[in-house]
Amino acid sequence: MTDFTRRETLVRGGTALAGTLAAFSVPGTAAGQGAPIKIGFSMALTGGLAGGGRAALLAYQIWAEEVNQKGGLLGRKVELVYYDDQSNPATVPGIYTKLLDVDKVDLVISGYATVPTAAAMPVVIQRGKLFMSLFALAANDQFRYDRYFQIQPNGPEAKFEFSKGYFELAGKLDPKPRTVALVGADAEFSILALEGARENAKKAGFRIVYDRTYPPSTVDFTPIVRAIKAANPDLLFIASYPPDSAGMIRTVHEVGLGARMVGGGMIGLQFAALKQQLGPMLENVVAYDLYVPEPTMNFPGIEQFLVKYRERAAPAGVDPLGLYIPPFAYSEMQILGAAVQAVGSLDDKALADHIRKTKFTTIVGDIAFGDRGEWAEPRILLIQYRGIEGNDLEQFKKQGKQVILHPAKYKSGDLKVPFEPIKR
Repeated sequence: MTDFTRRETLVRGGTALAGTLAAFSVPGTAAGQGAPIKIGFSMALTGGLAGGGRAALLAYQIWAEEVNQKGGLLGRKVELVYYDDQSNPATVPGIYTKLLDVDKVDLVISGYATVPTAAAMPVVIQRGKLFMSLFALAANDQFRYDRYFQIQPNGPEAKFEFSKGYFELAGKLDPKPRTVALVGADAEFSILALEGARENAKKAGFRIVYDRTYPPSTVDFTPIVRAIKAANPDLLFIASYPPDSAGMIRTVHEVGLGARMVGGGMIGLQFAALKQQLGPMLENVVAYDLYVPEPTMNFPGIEQFLVKYRERAAPAGVDPLGLYIPPFAYSEMQILGAAVQAVGSLDDKALADHIRKTKFTTIVGDIAFGDRGEWAEPRILLIQYRGIEGNDLEQFKKQGKQVILHPAKYKSGDLKVPFEPIKR
């Protein structure tokens, strides 16, 4: 595995959890006296979630190094102890049991994404541990655990918030669009996103002329896009995972489907790999995002973090732009560290009580938590790709390439319509 930091690799006795797992200790620079504060977690370093998991890990490691260079937390250095969950939720309960019983970690956080987080929740709740999660959609809706806090700006009504901006903007167009097509994968995220989109579309007065899902294994989107084109919608809302997002965008251009607005809830367009693959095909696509380098989002510390992250991204083999997951992973640790310092102890209840009532300043802005540990104020962005030339990644570091349309607080430009396919 590629080294992200100066670290010791410890293979400890009794590590057989669905195969041999290695615990990786990341001590950083020596700081303070006494035993280190151990923060434990699973992380997808292999498997389908590894792209996000490895990028998140690099952000955690940057934070730990910086904290230790400043003297650690409570006068003690911070040590990260983590295991590869292989993007497999079946490994997760055993990992957290080992972290708590064998490694004796002081604090635990989640791995990356919804499914691994949900898999860890029963163990964490049983032990009464504070639990901060990263990009976990509605993972606490069922448990309603009062020591859980989620780092993604969905707000408490995520499935409605996800498409809210899209339909609000569409409703302000003149003339107002009349029809919409809804399409997405037959999978948990897309189903939830489409449920919210359906309600938002009806509330805005749009007639739904196409509303279907496709199998997650779909690779040929031509029949789907041709059927949508035949329905002739004014708006096309797509709820998709990364492979689908790429396939749908390519097929929209191949089939020649035009509309007033195309995009919506497309996961994957935020990652450097898809930005580079699709290039000019992204022009005028309207899509959800969480952070883009527009002047309205120039939060204190964000640029310095991105510079440091990008210096190490290539050697680490992770997303070279780092605009999607890494700033939020770093902010998660900023909150955890600030809470430990403010409370003056590692008591899980005291930390949870403090986090629940406090607004934190982070590199992605101010964060306060509300119902079920979600962000009190949602901040899902709707952006539009503009002036995309070729497949050079550097352009996506510049302002004006991913214009923020919604919410109004962060708006950096106006919606441009229509979306037109590339002429072939």
